Amino acid sequence: MRIEVLFVPRCPNYAPALVRLREALAAESLAPEIEEVPINSLEDAVAWAFPGSPTIRIDGNDVEPDESNAPRLACRLYANRTGLPSEEVLRRALARAKGPE
Repeated sequence: MRIEVLFVPRCPNYAPALVRLREALAAESLAPEIEEVPINSLEDAVAWAFPGSPTIRIDGNDVEPDESNAPRLACRLYANRTGLPSEEVLRRALARAKGPE
């Protein structure tokens, strides 16, 4: 399982997103390496198809796909109206990545 956390440096939601992700991984008894990817420019945002900070991808799939698909250097707002994906969203994405048991 490959996990990437893309973020804009100094993003206030980056560290809490990592904590929530690690908690979801622990709840699923998973311990994959987490690749942290700083997005420092609009060029980086375009190259990574970055919808905002923080973005969590598992096996290349966004845990909560952004419909706009517009790369940007900005904070991200998730469906729960916060800057963090919900624990439920993370656990569903992890379950999809693990596949049927």
